Amino acid sequence: MGHYNKHFLYFICAVSAMGGLLFGYDWVVIGGAKPFYELYFGISDSPVMQGIAMTTALIGCLVGAMVAGAAADKYGRKPLLMVAAVLFTVSAIATGLFNDFTLFNIARFVGGVGIGVASALSPMYIAEVSPPEIRGRMVSLNQMTIVLGILSAQIVNMLLARETMIAEAQAWNISWGWRWMFWAETFPAALFLIMSIFIPESPVFLALKKERASISQHSSQEAGLRELFQSKYAKVLLLGLVIAVFQQWCGTNVIFNYAQEIFVGAGFNVDGMFINIVITGIANVLFTIVALFTIERWGRRTLMLLGAGGLGLIYFILGTCYFAGVTGIVMVVLVVTAISIYAMTLGPVTWTLLAEIFPHRIRGIAMATCTFALWVGCCTLTFSFPSMNAALGSSGSFWIYSGICLCAFLFLFRRCPETKGKSLEELEQELVSEK
Repeated sequence: MGHYNKHFLYFICAVSAMGGLLFGYDWVVIGGAKPFYELYFGISDSPVMQGIAMTTALIGCLVGAMVAGAAADKYGRKPLLMVAAVLFTVSAIATGLFNDFTLFNIARFVGGVGIGVASALSPMYIAEVSPPEIRGRMVSLNQMTIVLGILSAQIVNMLLARETMIAEAQAWNISWGWRWMFWAETFPAALFLIMSIFIPESPVFLALKKERASISQHSSQEAGLRELFQSKYAKVLLLGLVIAVFQQWCGTNVIFNYAQEIFVGAGFNVDGMFINIVITGIANVLFTIVALFTIERWGRRTLMLLGAGGLGLIYFILGTCYFAGVTGIVMVVLVVTAISIYAMTLGPVTWTLLAEIFPHRIRGIAMATCTFALWVGCCTLTFSFPSMNAALGSSGSFWIYSGICLCAFLFLFRRCPETKGKSLEELEQELVSEK
């Protein structure tokens, strides 16, 4: 790919990255809708029902990630991106439309499947169409759209939450406000669907399809889980799984999922809490932009080590401050610093590495497997934090995350390769053992 049309490349990468935008919005928007739909459905006093509403999309993520790889290897990357766009559109409309709690959760599940598919396919497609010298930056574009989606949802949530301060608006928010939070996703979801019609199929998939056409049907069926777990792929698969799970278990996403508990614990009231949540979202976007300019200069390995080591140190300090009863602006600075480190390192680089390290023949199923592991990590992180926080306090929780980051730093120091500037074929030769 010595010569390529830059404008067309940027266009198709941007279209694919719209899956990340919807991923980020759909993942975070429910946090702002939560106090309104709970009152509407009458589940404010039912922790079980509240938990179901918050987890149906995560279950959908697991399902979407699980089926994405095999489907993408069979039908292609482009059709699966279009399927994800349809799922996002249907979910956005239906979630706000339904008046029945069961149907509401079914709609959230459908959106979760879209997240699972998009999170596996968008970075993989971008990696397969991009030349080596800018591949990292292009894949990081997907993370950029994810954080823009998160920030968009946070701003919408904040604006509607501020409306609740007006007594007359409360009834409207309970009846309609939460619906518009979900409906706001319809426009970008529909745009994603329309624009995905105009992108080409991945050249890697076309080459793989041609290769499979020249061999027996029996052999072509081997490029699934059975082949993925062959011994020659063991090291690269272990690397991918650790990177994927660590991106969640590093603990940063707790700040997004449980921002209320974290900032209230740091001494802020409700108004201050929402302002600080948006501040973290802005920092997330700004330092993801930094990642776009550093990932090709500093390299993937350097940024992963910086992320693991930097977060380990910040979390240790943060836990110590919670233990000492520190409150106020110091805590905001520490939280924003943690978000900033994550945004320029583990956030984008994880997806870049996962899209790069696997051979063409198993990339679809390998990406799906690692994305599935990432969402399992997300689920376990999300569900474990309330209990861990109750048992150990915020200080103990962040000390544990600090320890996880230290262990990951040691693993990455020994196992994480540098992939910048290398073709996918060169990486396959380096990382796959034929012994």
